[in-house]
Amino acid sequence: MNRFEEALVKYIGHTNLQKLQQVKVGIAGAGGLGSNCALNLVRSGIKRLKIVDFDRVELSNLNRQFYFYDQVGMPKVEALKSNLQRINPDVEIETLQEKITQENIHEIFDDCDIIIEAFDNPSCKKMIVEHYGSSGKLVVAVSGLGGWGNSDDIKVKKVHSTLYIVGDMRSEVDKETPPLSPRVNIAAAKQADTVLEFILGGRNL
Repeated sequence: MNRFEEALVKYIGHTNLQKLQQVKVGIAGAGGLGSNCALNLVRSGIKRLKIVDFDRVELSNLNRQFYFYDQVGMPKVEALKSNLQRINPDVEIETLQEKITQENIHEIFDDCDIIIEAFDNPSCKKMIVEHYGSSGKLVVAVSGLGGWGNSDDIKVKKVHSTLYIVGDMRSEVDKETPPLSPRVNIAAAKQADTVLEFILGGRNL
């Protein structure tokens, strides 16, 4: 147990930390949702992650994503891994810099217990939910987080025992409702909190 974990265990206890560290979380997309959900999970004790994204950090990402100015141009998965290791140097992160497709989705997250859907593209969101939504793995997706204000409208909806959707279910990202840090971060934090509730609430994974 490193110094970060020794400090964390004072808040959550040894038993809860062990529960969190046994679980492997797959994150589909390392943008605003994925990067911020990951930082919340690692700060809370999650230790095993698989992060999948084909993109690189751009200046336009810095308004809401867990990256920094000097990381522009880096693959997102590598930049995020580096940032998460600054929280817990012993975090175990597998990175895949590739696009998730219908051809490879069946194998990418099969070794994960929990899947965070963190895509921008609605068709990609649908692909994750359709493939894993009834798999027995916990899937936490997002729908509706664009714009600003009305943050209390961002809720967690339980679809069934292992599928949850976070968002206001209507404010999709577009020119009128752009992706901004507050609502994106709220949704990402609620994704992470749903994972914690599932694991620490004694659900079977």
